[in-house]
Amino acid sequence: MAAFMTGILLALSLILPLGVQNVFIFNQGAASPRFAKALPAVVMAAICDTLLILLAVLGLSVAVFAVTWIKTVVLGVGVVFLLYMGYITWRSASSQREAGQEPVMLSARKQIAFAASVSLLNPHAILDTVGVIGTSSLHYTGLDKILFTVSTIGVSWVWFFGLAAAGHYLGKLDTTGRWISWINRVSAIIIWGIAIYLLSLLIW
Repeated sequence: MAAFMTGILLALSLILPLGVQNVFIFNQGAASPRFAKALPAVVMAAICDTLLILLAVLGLSVAVFAVTWIKTVVLGVGVVFLLYMGYITWRSASSQREAGQEPVMLSARKQIAFAASVSLLNPHAILDTVGVIGTSSLHYTGLDKILFTVSTIGVSWVWFFGLAAAGHYLGKLDTTGRWISWINRVSAIIIWGIAIYLLSLLIW
């Protein structure tokens, strides 16, 4: 049971901060006329997190990131990716605020593709999963390791469903899109901050 609770608390500490993935899921929830319309993004994000957690717990990702040049490439690509996503998020917030528009609802196919990209191309999330969840899982064996893994995966699924639901209901309340616009602006700044942090890891 201790391993299960540790997994929950650890996963929550990693998933709660605003980031590209969370912003996208929230916005799709806000843009969806019906909650079910946002499910492709929610399910894909949760599946990607599940995959990353399994790779981390099994030790495969740790082995890969032990190779210095691979880690450097991932960080470099990630910095560019996050800077771009921060720009897109900020521009989206600005255009919505000026035009009084609501967030754009993507098709199911685009939701799946975008959710996969912000999940699997996000180096901050990958490094957190490998460095924190993967390392922490080394303390457990047998049933405890299974409970730890299940709890961390479970948190991801519950979180993404809850985040999309929160976005959906806020979208209904915020008909002008003002609050969502401000949330996106703050999110863009946080995303840029993460990019700068990752850049510092490359430099120093």
